[in-house]
Amino acid sequence: MAEFIPYGRQWIDEADIKAVESVLRSGYLTQGPRIEGFENSIKSAVGAKHCVVVSNATQALHIAVSALEIGEGSEGITTPITFVASANCLITNGLVPVFADIDAQTYNISPHEIEKGITPRTRVIIPVDFAGQAVDIDAIKEIAERHKLFIIEDAAHAIGSKYADGKAVGCCHKSDMTIFSFHPVKTITSGEGGAITTNNDVLYKRLLKLRTIGITKDEQELSKNPGPWYYEVQMLGGNNRMTDIQAALGSSQMSKLDSFKKRRREIVSMYNDAFSDKPNITVPYEKNGVDSCFHLYVLQLDFDKIGKSRKQVMEELRQKGIGTQVHYIPVNSQPYYVGKYGEYRPKEYPVTESYYRNCLSIPLFPMMSDEDVEYVEKTIISAIT
Repeated sequence: MAEFIPYGRQWIDEADIKAVESVLRSGYLTQGPRIEGFENSIKSAVGAKHCVVVSNATQALHIAVSALEIGEGSEGITTPITFVASANCLITNGLVPVFADIDAQTYNISPHEIEKGITPRTRVIIPVDFAGQAVDIDAIKEIAERHKLFIIEDAAHAIGSKYADGKAVGCCHKSDMTIFSFHPVKTITSGEGGAITTNNDVLYKRLLKLRTIGITKDEQELSKNPGPWYYEVQMLGGNNRMTDIQAALGSSQMSKLDSFKKRRREIVSMYNDAFSDKPNITVPYEKNGVDSCFHLYVLQLDFDKIGKSRKQVMEELRQKGIGTQVHYIPVNSQPYYVGKYGEYRPKEYPVTESYYRNCLSIPLFPMMSDEDVEYVEKTIISAIT
């Protein structure tokens, strides 16, 4: 067993280190050839036409919404069980976030609840592939087409996952854009980093500008061209560039995506075997046909019947060398959202509230040994029985 087992951790090997070292010894630290190389590896893995890598997934979401050029005051629908960036990107673009309750089995946004939240001001849906399980993209696409809405799929958890039809998450066969995260606890890492995939040529050109201050040097895009020094600011964008150092690490990590996924699913299978028949525990549900590259393993624990609070269980596990986490506090219950949009009403989100009350993410990352997994299983079972 490791000295301490966190809920998530990167796996960096010598190939990753050499990839980064090669950049440090090269002529480019940023805006160099490693960017395109990383983008090509992602496109190849997911089957998308275009990919734009950026500094982090929060900015990926922000510029994805910006690229849609939706009028201020419009609405976007997302899930309350997500990292706050899935909703913040609407606000930072002048849109109003609307939250739809989650499905009781998958913990993904419920298509039925999306439908209930649509108004004449709705312009975009941001579903989240929570914990790595692909959303019901067919149902969401049908709703989007009927109401003429955009779809930005937040797949921060889901690189390597597949839909029930066998297509890779990120292929954008039903979404306008898909975003990925490469934070160290995700399936692959570039340190910090994010990516956007799309099959739409117009959106791709906008994303390229939004990545770099809204600037273009593309001769076909310029209003005039007095010489090779010339560029134009055609959109309002920020500096969202990824460095070649990050891209080199990301490319090296992409070569291990399949092996990382294989090990994650092995650990999930071990956990399922250990916990499925235990009282007061509900293991994660994987929808038939969906092939999840599990980013998180989230247990539902009936703390009332266990007779301990979640805080007590988490502290007991930490004392025994096991890190856990809560994914996530409902976004619309956060003080900023309550202050800006009004009181949070838990009864309007019964599935979200039930999930949040009992959820606990336990360690899941490829570097875990079988002994680590067994120790986590035995310690959790001891703590709740």
